[in-house]
Amino acid sequence: MDRNLTRNGLVNLVALVVAAGAAGVLAGVTHAHTLLPSAAFLLTGVAAALLSYFQMRLEEAERLEKLEYDQLSKAPAGSALFTGDPSEVLPARRSREQFEKWFVPVLTVLILSAQGWGVWWLWKKLESAPLHAVIPQGRLAMAVLGMVALILFLLGKYASGLARIEGRRLLRPAASHVLLGAYLAFGCTVAIGATELGFAKVDLYVARILAVLLGITAVELILNLLLEIYRPRVKGRSARILYESRFIGLLAQPEGLVTTAAQALDYQFGFKVSETWFYRFIERAFAWLILLQLGLLFLSTTFVIIEPREQALLERFGKPVAGREVLEAGIHFKWPWPIDRIHRHVTREVQKFVVGVVPDPELENERTLLWTKAHNKEEINMIVATGQSPALDGAEREQGVPVNLLTVSIPVQFRVTNLVHWATRHAAPRTILERLASREVVRYLVNVDFEDIMGRGRLDAAAVLQQRVQLASSHAGLGVEIVFLGLQDIHPPIKVAKEFEAVIGAQQEAQTNILSAQEYAASIVPSARAKATNHLTRAQSERANKNASVMGEAALFTHQHAAYRVAPSSYAQRAYLETVARSVAGARKYIIAATNTHDVVQFNFEDKLRPDLLDVAVPPARR
Repeated sequence: MDRNLTRNGLVNLVALVVAAGAAGVLAGVTHAHTLLPSAAFLLTGVAAALLSYFQMRLEEAERLEKLEYDQLSKAPAGSALFTGDPSEVLPARRSREQFEKWFVPVLTVLILSAQGWGVWWLWKKLESAPLHAVIPQGRLAMAVLGMVALILFLLGKYASGLARIEGRRLLRPAASHVLLGAYLAFGCTVAIGATELGFAKVDLYVARILAVLLGITAVELILNLLLEIYRPRVKGRSARILYESRFIGLLAQPEGLVTTAAQALDYQFGFKVSETWFYRFIERAFAWLILLQLGLLFLSTTFVIIEPREQALLERFGKPVAGREVLEAGIHFKWPWPIDRIHRHVTREVQKFVVGVVPDPELENERTLLWTKAHNKEEINMIVATGQSPALDGAEREQGVPVNLLTVSIPVQFRVTNLVHWATRHAAPRTILERLASREVVRYLVNVDFEDIMGRGRLDAAAVLQQRVQLASSHAGLGVEIVFLGLQDIHPPIKVAKEFEAVIGAQQEAQTNILSAQEYAASIVPSARAKATNHLTRAQSERANKNASVMGEAALFTHQHAAYRVAPSSYAQRAYLETVARSVAGARKYIIAATNTHDVVQFNFEDKLRPDLLDVAVPPARR
């Protein structure tokens, strides 16, 4: 190691300090997001360059001390003075060993802590960072960053070339950070230029990518510290530089990956693959091959395929292309990106959103929905007007609130009819449409009766809401057609569903009792009237029979009296025989026609004689 090496390390350190200071000042002046993580990377490089510079100074002192020790050891007069332990007479080596054993790990841990805190602070700041439409002093910053990128690139290339020489490994950390600083300065220049051209998101996105890369560097440093604990110590072999980041080296020198791959191939195949003509051709033409692939990728952006369900807006430098504002389904050719850009939108299929609830995908397939159980991820309670109950008295009616809460799921289906209005008039047209629909739903529900919306008025309400949402979207210039709007899952909030069901049950029971009473009245009154009419008719009939019977008896007596006067004996005999006939009509009679009066006849006056063969009943004939 010579003085030129130490001088080169100092130059790298100064260059990184100046670049980090410039990045910090420009970050405060321009407020560009990419400059903050770039400054963090450069500060990490300053720490690594400072460590490597001190380590190079110690190794240089050790080298000079070793030369002096060798010269004195060869002298005859000094042979007796330098025959002891070399560690006791070489303080520079002891200083270097103590520095590598204690200071390097401690300072590496400090660098790791600073990187971790920096990543956390950057991510918190960039997470809520606003987009800059215009960067103050953007052109001045681009000029300064371009000059910094050029200087760092030249210094980094020179330092990385020296670092490949054996014995100059301490130049690698600083050289990698210097080259990476050049690339970061160039990237910041591009990001600020993109913002000046109107691409405001590029600056923020690049800054977030750099913050992620800084986090990866911190993780690599943690792994280096852990592996250093278990690394075997071999005497005579140089220890790995603990604060060196191979990830940063890969970012700064991608060609190092090719060299590593060549060494792996040489080891795998057992011969020098890196010395073959094919490998040398690939090594020389690698950059051209990458450029060819990038060119093909760039040319592939000259045509675009629009799917049947889509339409696309074509913009050239951020403005619509005259005559080709809207591209229909099919294959279309355009200028390559970023000259022409395509914005796809689904316009040929019906889209859907739901007002009033946040659907739960896990519960969408349930067919049975209960009021007392949640069937959505989130339900919004709507205010609905309600009439006063007739059961309340005057004071209770005055104190009662004429509103109710209602949970309702309102699916809205729409189709984009004017893509230009849909995509250009509002930044978030779908969100605006959802909010317009929610506003119209709230306005309608506060003016409709609670029981009406839950019953027969549901279809009318859906039709009115569809018209109102369509009118509101037309006034907002969204360029959509409301295809369908429906009301479903209408019920009270879950917390009061049981009480509501109890009230509805009581009302139904009361209605049932009323209908039962009406049914009883409808059945008992006609029956009572029929019984009364029957009794009245029977009384009238009996009265008529009595009158007719009395009148008949009176007429009979008159006729009997006349007959008696005409033939008294005949009338008496006739009356006697009629009386006898009536008297013996139900008695059993025996007629005896016998002339012998001396015979004794015995009679059996039993009601039922013994059965006889003649008592067999003859069944009736079948018809």
